[in-house]
Amino acid sequence: MKNGQLLSETTAGSSSKLLSLLIDIKYLLKGKVLVANVLPVFTAYWLALYFNGEPFIDNWGLFLLTMFGSTLVISGALILNNWYEVDLDRKMVRTQNRPTVNGNFSLKAVLWSGIITSIIGLVFMLFTTLEAAIYSFLGWFVYVVLYTFWTKRKFTVNTIVGSVSGAFTPLIGWAAVAPASHIVPIVFFCILFIWQIPHTLAISIKRLEDYTRAGVPMLPVVCGIDVTIRQNLIYIIALLPFPFFLTTSLGWFFLVFALSLTIGWIILALKGPRAKDVKKWAQMNLRYSLIYLILLSFAMIILTSPIID
Repeated sequence: MKNGQLLSETTAGSSSKLLSLLIDIKYLLKGKVLVANVLPVFTAYWLALYFNGEPFIDNWGLFLLTMFGSTLVISGALILNNWYEVDLDRKMVRTQNRPTVNGNFSLKAVLWSGIITSIIGLVFMLFTTLEAAIYSFLGWFVYVVLYTFWTKRKFTVNTIVGSVSGAFTPLIGWAAVAPASHIVPIVFFCILFIWQIPHTLAISIKRLEDYTRAGVPMLPVVCGIDVTIRQNLIYIIALLPFPFFLTTSLGWFFLVFALSLTIGWIILALKGPRAKDVKKWAQMNLRYSLIYLILLSFAMIILTSPIID
């Protein structure tokens, strides 16, 4: 009886430690951010196969290399971001669960994990195409060096710099199959670049106290919430023209669908100046931005699926 109880307690303890480890890894990799960056890679890879007449079944090996490699490169960049910003994270409520803050992972281990993960990911990408590997490196370089190490602590344009990094993801996915000179990955790049700015502005309003306490020069910290709300609206409106460039490639349904999503976001953004609870409004914007990206990506995938042809 005692042996059985001891075994049960040992198993429960091991499960608890494993769960705790997985949670730490999720926070280290900024789970939602990782998914939001990997999804466009997959979407663009799928679109590249469709527009180049390549069946998925003949390219599943390339698919695994692309997804695994790009996920590692993105993960490496996020890990290095966590390592470098630990002093800021200690001052912010929303980052208290990160293992770099609570001490569950040593900073040395996190640093080396970020470096090794980045290198392995880039090596995997070299087994796809050189162009895809270059886009992977550029996205990593902009995020780690230009955003994390340089602009985030000094300039309000850090949001724009960070957005450039994330916009490389559809170029990575497409270039693994064919040169990314096609109108679809180029427009997708532009959409993602603009999309990330109101997405980040919503976070900065929602977490204004955190960023103020940490001294991060986000737009609402430096220029105020009213200016940020106006900028948020301007960037969302800037998304309107881009679906028109994809009409020939993806059809009229995509145009109407994408425009409807953008108009819905504009209507929400227009409520900002009159919002009684700005934090709640910012949370709604943040949620809508994620829904926007997911629905837009899935619309692209569904419209180029064999069952639609």
